[in-house]
Amino acid sequence: MPCIATSARPLLLHGSLITFRRRCGKASCRCATGDPHESPALTFTEGGRTKTMTLKSSEVAEVAAALARYEQAQADLEARAVAGIASLRTRRLLRDRRSGR
Repeated sequence: MPCIATSARPLLLHGSLITFRRRCGKASCRCATGDPHESPALTFTEGGRTKTMTLKSSEVAEVAAALARYEQAQADLEARAVAGIASLRTRRLLRDRRSGR
């Protein structure tokens, strides 16, 4: 299985994993009367525009894992920021008590 990430650091991706469903337009194709063709894709924002990258089926698991790592990293960063605010509030409260405010 080819690997998208070539460096020692694991791949992080920000975006969404979607499935395209479309009809090809050929009258003799199965999609004309049945289920449309499906292909996995990654959507992401770049320069204020939504971009779409179609994926090979062999890439889907790795892309899904990279999206999950991004979500986890974002949640960890948010938790650290909340803890930082709590720490700052505590330090200010202790400082104010010592100064008699």
